[in-house]
Amino acid sequence: MSKLISVIMGIYNCEEYLEDALNCIVNQTYTNWEVIMCDDGSNDNTVSIAQKFVDNFPGKFRLLKNEQNMGLNYTLNKCLFEAKGEYIARMDGDDLCSPERFQKEVEILDNNKEFAIVSSNMKFFDENGVWGETHANPTPTKYSFIKSTPFIHAPCMVRKDAYLAVDGYTVDKKLLRVEDYHLWTKMYAKGYKGYNIQECLYQMRDDRNAQGRRSFKSRLNETHAHNIATKMLKLPLYTYITNLTPIAKGLIPGFVYKAIHRSTYK
Repeated sequence: MSKLISVIMGIYNCEEYLEDALNCIVNQTYTNWEVIMCDDGSNDNTVSIAQKFVDNFPGKFRLLKNEQNMGLNYTLNKCLFEAKGEYIARMDGDDLCSPERFQKEVEILDNNKEFAIVSSNMKFFDENGVWGETHANPTPTKYSFIKSTPFIHAPCMVRKDAYLAVDGYTVDKKLLRVEDYHLWTKMYAKGYKGYNIQECLYQMRDDRNAQGRRSFKSRLNETHAHNIATKMLKLPLYTYITNLTPIAKGLIPGFVYKAIHRSTYK
């Protein structure tokens, strides 16, 4: 019997794109799934669009709500602890994914018990179309954490047991926007490993608005998360110096950073 996938999704002011994102799940070739959405204080029509899917697909979609904006780590934990599936998948409310995404990720977890995490390469797109893609290491080691996150968060699927072993996402303002990197750190510190599918099964919306959300505060959080990883994973001491890279990037003018960011993923 196929394993149940629980898709956990924090949604916030994504009325323009949410329907397309949810239809990507509805159209998956793998059909044994549920979606737990949690609205994080939206002030547009996001909730009404989400509720339409709850009404139209009984038993497949559930909608939770935060009283106020709490951040992604808190919101995803709220979804996680409602999840019934053996596998936990992520999806963002403004992104897209391939119809075969779940099927291919499930096959990796079903056939490779040594892996608790699976993600994939992904494409970046904006209003003008696709402009780049990632090229992840297929089998990250702890040393992969030195450079960047070893797994892209949005396309991931993870064994629920691994999530529960590390108590889910750490709710800390200093880890906002790097909650995924810290999650992988905790899992690798406990001996879990993962695999990146060398195929773009996910498409992330990354436009000028997305660039604007990368605040200097988020850069400080990134350095903080990297310092934690250096300690937890017993990485080389020189890593504390390379961990300052996000702060250096935060000092670069926005138009320059945008150009570097895009050239990196071409």
